Amino acid sequence: MLAEGPDTVGTFVGEPVLGTGGIIPPPKGYWKAIQEVLDKHDILLIADEVVCGFARTGQKYGSHLYGMRPDFVTIAKGLSSVYLRIYGSIIGERVWSILEQGTEQHGPLGHDWTYSGHTLCAAAALANIQVVGPYWLPRMKAELECHPTVGEVRGIGILSAVEFMRDPKARIPFEPGLQVGERAAATLLENEVIARAMPHADTLGYAPPLIIKRGEVDIIVAVRAVDTTYRALKTEGAI
Repeated sequence: MLAEGPDTVGTFVGEPVLGTGGIIPPPKGYWKAIQEVLDKHDILLIADEVVCGFARTGQKYGSHLYGMRPDFVTIAKGLSSVYLRIYGSIIGERVWSILEQGTEQHGPLGHDWTYSGHTLCAAAALANIQVVGPYWLPRMKAELECHPTVGEVRGIGILSAVEFMRDPKARIPFEPGLQVGERAAATLLENEVIARAMPHADTLGYAPPLIIKRGEVDIIVAVRAVDTTYRALKTEGAI
């Protein structure tokens, strides 16, 4: 940013917790340090809360959890738990005040989309926001952290990831061609549990519904997909 000149930078965009990239929570103090730089150079912050919003991290928004002060917040999936398609933007006071001034001077700002304000989607979103719940990550850690192929169980709230490694202690990953993450996800699916093989290394991503109950958490954690994948790799001589 300094090389390009702060005056050429309009906004900084980021997820409070990296989602599709592997469900990676930020290091302690990361967002505080980022916020200080943005404040110093008067640069806007856009918080992508599509994954982290609506209590997925244990707070209403990931921005609350990490002390971020975004000027824009993008929201989508958690807004209706994807029962119906809806998305939106939350605009902070600093930007909104400029829009108000511009409207007074130049007329209303035109911004509209074909399906915006859809009555059914909006009603589903309002009902969904009333429902929330956690007990997830400690159970995942207790069950899987000591497994010989698990390098890390990480996450926040009920957003979590399990990363597989050939040698967890030495942090040596599996060869990409073995597709360990994809195989584990397929085994879970055979047991009626949906998890996502993430593009970041051999990682399974879990984002269960916020209304999940403790008994349902226990059922998901009890599915031995990691053991099944491990045995298959040993049989093939891959480990």
